[in-house]
This record gives sequence, C-alpha cells and structure tokens, in this order.
Amino acid sequence: MVDDMTTNNEANRTGDSSHSTGGVYSQEGKDFNRDTRYINDRIVKNGRAVGEGIKTWPVEAGRYRLIAARACPWAHRTLIVRRLLGLEEAISVGIPGPVHDARSWTFDKGPGGRDEVLGYERLQEAFLKRFPDYQRGITVPAIVEIESGEVVTNDFPWITLDFITEWVEFHREGAPDLYPVEMREEMDELMQFIYTEINNGVYRCGFAGSQDSYDKAYDRLFDALDKVSERLETRRYLMGDHITEADIRLYTTLIRFDAVYHGHFKCNRSKISEMPVLYNYLRDLFQTPGFGDTTDLVDIKRHYYEVHRDLNPLGIVPKGPELSDLLQPHGREALGGSPFGNGTAPAPVNPDPVEEGHRIEDLVVKH
Repeated sequence: MVDDMTTNNEANRTGDSSHSTGGVYSQEGKDFNRDTRYINDRIVKNGRAVGEGIKTWPVEAGRYRLIAARACPWAHRTLIVRRLLGLEEAISVGIPGPVHDARSWTFDKGPGGRDEVLGYERLQEAFLKRFPDYQRGITVPAIVEIESGEVVTNDFPWITLDFITEWVEFHREGAPDLYPVEMREEMDELMQFIYTEINNGVYRCGFAGSQDSYDKAYDRLFDALDKVSERLETRRYLMGDHITEADIRLYTTLIRFDAVYHGHFKCNRSKISEMPVLYNYLRDLFQTPGFGDTTDLVDIKRHYYEVHRDLNPLGIVPKGPELSDLLQPHGREALGGSPFGNGTAPAPVNPDPVEEGHRIEDLVVKH
C-alpha cells in the first residue's frame, strides 16, 4: 500500500515524472488518518450481485493478476493466503520492487523493469487504464484483469476474504479453512480490532503530527498488543487450535515490528522479541509454510527507510536486527492444536519464492 502519502494528482493523471514527489506522510499538528477510499469491486463466484454500489467480476482461473509488493504488510497478507490455499495456478502474481514515489509502485524486479505479463513499468498504468482521472492512492495489493490491463480492485480486506470464500473450486486439496463459518462473527470483531489498533496503530505512531497525537497512539498500540498477548497465553492461535485469517493479519505487523516499527515509527516501549508470548507466537507462525517463506525483510526495510524521507531524510537502511532467534524452538505445541486443522501444509517449496539472498535464513547465515 502507498501509505496514504500526499500524492501529486497531476503526476497520477499524466505520468509525467517531473511532477513526482517523494510524498508527505505526517502533517504537523494532525493525527494520522488513513485514506480508505478503495476500488470496492469484488471477484465472486459467477459474478453475482453482492451489494448496492459494488461491481462484481466472475471468478475465473487465469483471468487476473495479483500485484503484491512483498514490502507491504497489506499485500503480504494476500501472498500468504494465496500460498496456503494453493491458488498459484489460478491467480498469477506480479511483485513490484520495494520503493516507490508519488507515481506508485514500479516493476523494477521484472525483465527490463516491466511486469512480465502486463508489460507495465508502473502499477499506476493499470489504474489509469480504467480510470484516466483517478485521484486516489495507487495501492497494493491490487488485482488487474490481464486481457484489458485494467485494475479490478485494491480493496485489500476483501481480496483475501474472497480468495477464501469465492475461489473454493481452485483451492488445493487439503487447503485449510481460514475463515470458518461458525467463527466469523467473533473473527470479524477481532480482525477489526487488530486492524484499527495494531495494523494501523503502528502508522498512527509513526505518522503522528504532534507529541500529544503520538503519545495517545503509542499508549493505544501497546494496550492492544498486551490484550492480544493475554489472549494468546492460553491458545496457540488467535481463534483457538488452528490458523485463521486473523493470525495472518496480525503476523504481517509483528514480523515488521522489530525491524521497522520499533525504531522508524517510534513504537519503542518493547520489541516483540521482548514480549515472550507474542515472540513465541511469531516464531510459530514464521516457521509455518506460507509465512516465513513469503517474508522478505530486505524489501521490507528498504521500503520503509527509503520511501519515508520525511521520517528518514537520508534514506539510510539499518543492518539489524539479529534474526536467528526466529528459527529457534517456540514451544507453543504444548498449547495443543495444529496449524492447518483438518487440512495440510502447502507444498514445501514456494512456487513464487522470495529472491535469493532475501530469505531470513540467508540473512542469518551472513550474521
């Protein structure tokens, strides 16, 4: 996601890089408020109607391309869910590089600096192809229709829920149930809490425009982390014995916390590695297929420290933290349960692997 920076709309419309800016993330004297005006289209079975004002598209293997930067926590969710459900053959993926400017994410990891399927240099092109006067943030994750080259949706909470509930016919054999029907009411409430208080809470700290705003955001964040830690003292996963989407949503913040949010966003009461319950929970998830093997700490650190120049003017990326403890035993098997319930783990080799040298195992060896 472009983290609600102030973008230059003229640059968005024309693609003129001379109008591009680095973006402004915090405004003096103001609280951080995320712009949540996403394209709310959804991809659903048979393209059926799902609600007033929501355009739907039919589930169809090979029709769409997921654009998901590994650096972005919101996009990282989609990569985890796609892998756990085995949707790799049904929905291809394009991985932008870790940095962007006001004109959006670029495909500098692709051949010739372009996405190998869409042919685009920037994700912006898919948005402007459909909406020539698009005025909002060019964000990831996004889904693009391959044939037309037009963006379909960037409404990230629904992308993963629809992967789980609408793409069932393309799930792999043994795919876990990440959104159990009998748990949905409680899960929805919990996931909303995780989003407002933790996922977005770190940004409220980092982009606070005043001391008072920061102090309130800081207290609110750590109060939420303490509550989640207490919940996890007696259960292996947030909803009990098995992984659900709630765990995925929490993981993408926890795995970035010590490397980025603790210092860069001043969330420094405690590192996650100093909170025993949360750290062992994080280790448990990290060592589970679909989590650690989709995590790219090199891209993650480059994104935050190089893009947020109003917070880090020189763009210097820290070398740390030490990561080897993530590979140590977590002991949470003692709480019972199993990661995938009645399902099975995905194939041991990620078909869309994190690039060589960016896996945490590679970084540990270098230390």
